[in-house]
Parts: sequence; structure tokens; C-alpha cells
Amino acid sequence: MKRLLGAALGFILLGTAHLALAFDLDQLSEQLGEPEVVRGTFIQEKHLRALPQPLTSRGTFVLAKDHGLLWLLERPLQQDYRIDAQGIARRSEQGWQFVAQQSATAQQNRLFLAVLKGDSSGLRQDFELSLSGTAEAWQLDLTPRSVLLKQVFKTIVINGGELVQRIELQETQGDSTVLRLEDNQADQSLSDAERHDFQS
Repeated sequence: MKRLLGAALGFILLGTAHLALAFDLDQLSEQLGEPEVVRGTFIQEKHLRALPQPLTSRGTFVLAKDHGLLWLLERPLQQDYRIDAQGIARRSEQGWQFVAQQSATAQQNRLFLAVLKGDSSGLRQDFELSLSGTAEAWQLDLTPRSVLLKQVFKTIVINGGELVQRIELQETQGDSTVLRLEDNQADQSLSDAERHDFQS
């Protein structure tokens, strides 16, 4: 199925004479899934129809292929989150505490991890995928399939190169969120502190 989809995409982008040169979803998944660890900073802007200026938050993140995501919010307040297969946990004085989630929020978390890890097979379950560009500069458009996601998102647009650089979530009600991932660096191992955060 992946090869068929990649071939069809290549036909659309480059024509039958250049199928071998197409950058397809398999290649994108392989490229994004290669690093064991990715670290960087983020700027998140929440654009609400009722507000003239976006709500902006900043911080750092650590994405580990086999563990999940540490999302370390620094401004406007300090709060550490961990997102993994079990859900969202928030750091407190007593340690990591899981946060109750609605089904839509849980689905968004799975989506977020799938995007950052390049898990196109996971994304295909919930979205129609359309990839354009090259390995150095690509855009992936996600159109919701499920009724639940259609109620929340109009479309999701992801841009990147070697790694994901920008995610824009356009909601059906007119609000949107733009997430810029900056200073991304790939690594092969976690620090002792990061490993402890994922395992505790």
C-alpha cells in the first residue's frame, strides 16, 4: 500500500518519466524516524478569533523515538509535560502525574507524536495525506477522515526539511495554532536526566 501511494504521488508531482526521483511518504517517514533523539526549542501561537493578538508560549522539547515527548514550557509559565503512549503526564512536586483527557485530546496527542516521529502509517488511519516538495523542503497536508477529527480540524499543514519545522492546525471554528520548532538537533542518546523523566 505504501509503495502504491508513493508511486501515485510521484506520478502527480513529477510525471511518469521521473517516478524514481519522487520524494514520497515512505522516504519522509524514514527521514523523520531516523534520529533516536531530537531536541530543540518551540514557539507556539494560538490564534483565537476573539483576541486581536495570538497567545504565545515558548519552551524546549525532547523527542525520543522509543519513549515519547518531553514538552518543557518556559513562558508565560513554567510547566513540564510528558506525552507518550500512555497519555499526558504533568510534573508536580510528587513526580509525574497523569492528566485526565477527553477522547479528542487523546487523539490529538497521538497525532502530535505521529507527526514528529514521521509515522505516516499511523497518520493514514485518520487523515488523507498529500505530500509535496523535496527531502530538503517538503509540505505535508493532512485532511481529516474521521467524524471526530472533522469536528475539530479543517486541515493540518506540516512543513520541514531534515526534521519537522512548522505545524499549523486550522480548526473548523476558525481558530488556529502555529507551532514552530527551532534549533532542532538530532542525537543518538538521551541524557541521564531525560532518561529518568521518561522512565519515572
